[in-house]
Amino acid sequence: MYPHSIKMFFKAALVLLSTAIFGPFAAAAHAPESFQVVDGIAIYLGVVPAQIIQEHSDKHEAHKMHGSGSSKGHRDHVLVALFDNATDKRIENAEVTARVMEIGMGGKKKKLDPMKIVGTITYGNYFDMKNKNVYHINVQIRRPGTKDVVKALFTHQHFIK
Repeated sequence: MYPHSIKMFFKAALVLLSTAIFGPFAAAAHAPESFQVVDGIAIYLGVVPAQIIQEHSDKHEAHKMHGSGSSKGHRDHVLVALFDNATDKRIENAEVTARVMEIGMGGKKKKLDPMKIVGTITYGNYFDMKNKNVYHINVQIRRPGTKDVVKALFTHQHFIK
């Protein structure tokens, strides 16, 4: 009976260890995020295939900005809209950057350019998201007149047709 107890202990320990190590990845794969409030800023995140921008090229400033909107390599357009959470007013004068990375991989950091779409400012840029995997999108926001950088980490389950 004593050896059986030891086996049960090690099995239970292995299950707990596996849950602790892989649990966040499993949770991330099933819980995509697109909204957060951090330090009083409401942050909305969107990921749009580059093909959609190309189809509406005459209507969207994004097609002309931040390099080519080529859809080669599964290029996607990452968009961020910012609002003051207390007043619901859009924040249109921030400096915004994002780093997009597959979990466990390195990523590329880019400035998100302000774009005027339908009379409002949204921030965006193109990123290569080649795989149907979970990505982390780390957004950094600096408002004028402040040294503080607001950081938000989003989890995105990528889609590829």
